[in-house]
Amino acid sequence: MKIGLIQLHSIPTEIERNVQNGIRLFRQAAEKGAELIVFPELWTCGYYLETFDFLAAAGENDWILEKFKNLAKETHTVVVLPLPQKKEEGLYIGAYVIESNGKIIGEYQKSFLWGREQNYFIHGKRDYTPIDTSLGKLGILICYDIEFPEPSRILAMQGAEVIIVPSVWSIPAMNRWQIQLPARALDNTVFVLGINNVKEGAGGCSKAVSPAGDVIAEAPSEEETALVCEIDLSEIPQVRKKIPYLEEYDCALLPGGQNVLSEKHRI
Repeated sequence: MKIGLIQLHSIPTEIERNVQNGIRLFRQAAEKGAELIVFPELWTCGYYLETFDFLAAAGENDWILEKFKNLAKETHTVVVLPLPQKKEEGLYIGAYVIESNGKIIGEYQKSFLWGREQNYFIHGKRDYTPIDTSLGKLGILICYDIEFPEPSRILAMQGAEVIIVPSVWSIPAMNRWQIQLPARALDNTVFVLGINNVKEGAGGCSKAVSPAGDVIAEAPSEEETALVCEIDLSEIPQVRKKIPYLEEYDCALLPGGQNVLSEKHRI
């Protein structure tokens, strides 16, 4: 399938401007044949804001979701749309998964918060379950989540074929971005898609990584782009025949031991 990684400049507080720019890049990706289109973390509102602004941004979700539900249906694409989420218990860094029929079929809340994020947001549940879509099983982790090996391993053990990582990854930490994404792909013999912002301190370099840990396509470090490339899920069993990490993995090593996954979920 063809995937579209939307790397853009999220201007702080300029929600409507950011959304219109996102729609422009979305359409570019769709015109190139992308069937799965994904956006970076907190792209509608920017990252360096105060609590009130994040709350205000979350209040804009209804019309933004409506636009992208319509776009998904119009273009027959699956969309991963990160947005700040206000729920009863507090404010989350979240993401929605929209099916190609325009319906929301899943969501995820960032479970590991980096630094001062903890002043504004609350941790999502550490429940890592793939979302079934018309294109395959997708796992969602947001930015800092991918720096811990266990979430991606749990997703892979439950059948995730593609792990999607919307992020605002800073320029000083780009060496970790270049290491962690290929490492998680190879560790778990799955595809990993990292989607980053540019400017405002973010280092770009959105990328698609194969189950063997090879970078398939990578965006520039400073430019907005709709990066479109092709991935083939049939590569996963082929790679696993050569690199049987998951087949030979001891589930007792997982957090919670052998009971963390039921037999039907183990690959």
